[in-house]
Amino acid sequence: MSLNTLNYPAVAGTADWHLVALHGWGANAADLAGLAPYLKLPHFSMTFPDAPHAHPQVPGGRMWYGFPWGYDFRQPHNFEAQDDLKTSRQMLKDWLLNLAKTSQIPLERTILAGFSQGGAMAIDIGGQLPLAGQIILSGYCHGALNPPITPRPVMMVHGTFDPVVPIENAYEAKDALEAQNQPVAFQAVAMGHEILPSVIQSITAFCEDLRRVAGDTEP
Repeated sequence: MSLNTLNYPAVAGTADWHLVALHGWGANAADLAGLAPYLKLPHFSMTFPDAPHAHPQVPGGRMWYGFPWGYDFRQPHNFEAQDDLKTSRQMLKDWLLNLAKTSQIPLERTILAGFSQGGAMAIDIGGQLPLAGQIILSGYCHGALNPPITPRPVMMVHGTFDPVVPIENAYEAKDALEAQNQPVAFQAVAMGHEILPSVIQSITAFCEDLRRVAGDTEP
């Protein structure tokens, strides 16, 4: 099964890089797709998929998996036992592999980003694929991590005043990624559960830095 997406072609013409961004719980593809005009990435094709599950309370909202009633991020929960997470995990991995084939942009030139629950999915699935990099915004780990199949840099940004996902969860995710030998650039920003213009600039810089490291110097 495929995922519904919003797609933005590269401004420079033929794309040679790909940015995929996963939305959070109760949002949908349009939520992060609104960032596309502000991301100055002319050589990147950008794709924003909808999560596969309908949100039970938000009309038009989607989710990668459900939270138990009254869930608090400070309390442990076995998300691994949930069938909806298992389904999303497999669908997302299969979809990303197929995207590389259909777009003809290899995963080695693909950056996987995610916000909140989408960030948790990016952490989970990202290490299983030979990605160029990962961007985790207001994210967390929803389970144990396996070693990544290839090394790649990870950018993490989290609000010091985040009322939804406490910043302690982000530090735990950072520690878990670094324990798997993934280099993490962590930014704690004075904000809530959001993406500020300064964060958009950081995303652009991270993506362009990866292009330059790969030898792509065309502006």
